[in-house]
Amino acid sequence: MCDCHGGCHEAHRRHHPLPERGWVQFLLLLLLNEEPMHGYQLISEMEERGLVLEGRFRTGSIYTILNRMEENGLLRSSHEESDAGRTRRIYEITDEGRGHLKTGLEYMLRRKRFLDQMEEYYGRHFPEPQPDGDKDDV
Repeated sequence: MCDCHGGCHEAHRRHHPLPERGWVQFLLLLLLNEEPMHGYQLISEMEERGLVLEGRFRTGSIYTILNRMEENGLLRSSHEESDAGRTRRIYEITDEGRGHLKTGLEYMLRRKRFLDQMEEYYGRHFPEPQPDGDKDDV
């Protein structure tokens, strides 16, 4: 990820490693790296895995994001006939999308190492009781 702090020019912003609309773009890349899926399937997978709150996305919203990602070269789509005989669009990640995902994961791992260091510092300098990680943060 970059250290631009919001100063990205337009082309950089379009392909910025931070996902648009929060984490949705990143989550879509993560799922599509595993296997091609259609939009409704992506929503269901995100909900089933607890990646988003149930009912968070309307189908139309997800397709807007998927179409933008396809326009930016992160995904490609094809049409496939479902068992019910309806045509649906199947999305799959491109090499550019896979690179985007890899960059995002590398950024998160660097950030995790930093947070691990902060947790260790906290433990050394502010002994028990430490905040419970499962409770809501302040």
